[in-house]
Amino acid sequence: MKVNFTKMHGLGNDFIVIDATQTPVSLTPEIIRTLADRHFGIGYDQVLIIEPPSSDVVDFKYRIFNADGGEVYQCGNGARCFARFVFDKKLSNKDKITVETGAGELVLHKDESNFITVNMGIPIHDPAKIPVQADQEARFYSVNVQGMERAVGAVSMGNPHAVMEVKDIKSAQVEELGSALESNPFFPDRANIGFMQVVNRHYIKLRVYERGASETLACGSGACAAVVIGIERKLLDDEVRVRLLGGMLAIKWEGRGKPVFMKGPAVSVFEGYFEV
Repeated sequence: MKVNFTKMHGLGNDFIVIDATQTPVSLTPEIIRTLADRHFGIGYDQVLIIEPPSSDVVDFKYRIFNADGGEVYQCGNGARCFARFVFDKKLSNKDKITVETGAGELVLHKDESNFITVNMGIPIHDPAKIPVQADQEARFYSVNVQGMERAVGAVSMGNPHAVMEVKDIKSAQVEELGSALESNPFFPDRANIGFMQVVNRHYIKLRVYERGASETLACGSGACAAVVIGIERKLLDDEVRVRLLGGMLAIKWEGRGKPVFMKGPAVSVFEGYFEV
């Protein structure tokens, strides 16, 4: 079977996007891992598969697979690339589309600057739904990592996130601590680990160790989670620029019970096909 794909990235967080709206596409974890290899395959952080909607209230459905072959349910940079693909390929004549994901519905639209804005939904703070191993919600959770207690904030943006505040992201132990925290028993479904440096109330720097993908150049849902946790701690105002390794995102959150909005670029790199 020949499968066409488009290689895309959002601030260097890279994907292959596959249109399965007409012909179903099924990839095994082994195939996904093989294609993700940056030396012997295509190379990417995640696979995004566009499928027909399962109801009349949404325009599309999409599935997300990490480079390790595991399926996940939310990706902010992927959502922007998804929207860019749909608009560029003229799969819809709308400027705003509603997308079904495993984490719920997303609303995506493009503006005059050709950037993509994503309504990332309402953050989840309930420990059982993030999920974390805690009986009640807390602003900080203490997690034992390599014999030392670490204070982290935790929230779900459709996928679990933990965020640590650091003085300088350049010297943050992203690989060591990210790897240890990502699979810590405190996070039953594993977690994406953010390292946040607060520059001022409207600007943060962020590095993210993503579950199933290690550190990436950008993580959209991680940027949203960091801003939410920063606002909850009264460190940030409701509109924040987030500097990731791959570039800048704009995040807006008006507080509990309100959705998070993320705005940023999405770029097509090249097209190709592979055979299964």
